[in-house]
Amino acid sequence: MDLLQSIFLGFLQGLTEFLPISSSGHILVVPAILGWEDPGAAFTAVIQLGTEAAVLIYFRRDLWQIGTTWTASLRRPELRGDINARMGWYLIAATIPIAILGFVFQDQIETAARNLWLVGSMLIVFGIVLGVADNVGSRARTVDELSFRDGVLIGFAQSLALIPGVSRSGATISAGLFLGLERAAAARFSFLLAIPAVVLSGFFQLYKILSGKEAVGEPLINVAVATLVAFVVGYAVIAWFLRYLSRNSFAISVGYRLILGTGVLMLTAAGLISS
Repeated sequence: MDLLQSIFLGFLQGLTEFLPISSSGHILVVPAILGWEDPGAAFTAVIQLGTEAAVLIYFRRDLWQIGTTWTASLRRPELRGDINARMGWYLIAATIPIAILGFVFQDQIETAARNLWLVGSMLIVFGIVLGVADNVGSRARTVDELSFRDGVLIGFAQSLALIPGVSRSGATISAGLFLGLERAAAARFSFLLAIPAVVLSGFFQLYKILSGKEAVGEPLINVAVATLVAFVVGYAVIAWFLRYLSRNSFAISVGYRLILGTGVLMLTAAGLISS
């Protein structure tokens, strides 16, 4: 894969990571349609560090308040009811399921799960799930009203994103909507929740690449440039998407998922693309 292809995939990662349409699915499907080689799970995990850097910078004040208040609450009981202290525990608890399942099933995620039949099916199924959640959820609760139970349930939903085509943001936003969160609140918690899991996964893959335990299949300069592009595009998408959700539903995302998923299944069945 040359530098221009890597830049394109970095742009695609930044564009799709925070929209509920599956960045990993796009990184697998688009190269197949264009006749490029599969960039691989390692490449995908590393360039996700770019989009997570965008989250870290965009939500830096929130993260600072969460981190400092949570730390202080460990020795000051009166702070334990503060939303920032509670949010720290929610993020920790919600990260545990995907951390355990990601480690246990890492071989399947890097091989068997990268299947276009599976990706197309998951795009459709979880597109329907998102549509139902958006329509039946009360959208009456803010982030301040999250409970520990909510955090755990959304964390289990995040673990479904280990399957390409599900969408990390799509699964966690859907869970948040089913639990009655406002659209923007569900998206905000989804973005914050992605940080621990994606950063751990990305650095784990980066460690394996640098230590020679795994080959990324691309020159490291291409991976670095793709990661930078993903960061820039991802930051812009976060800012736009949160404003968009204050006035709009997920209908366009749902329709897009259904069309793309159907298209992937038809092209795969016709033998025009393959995993």
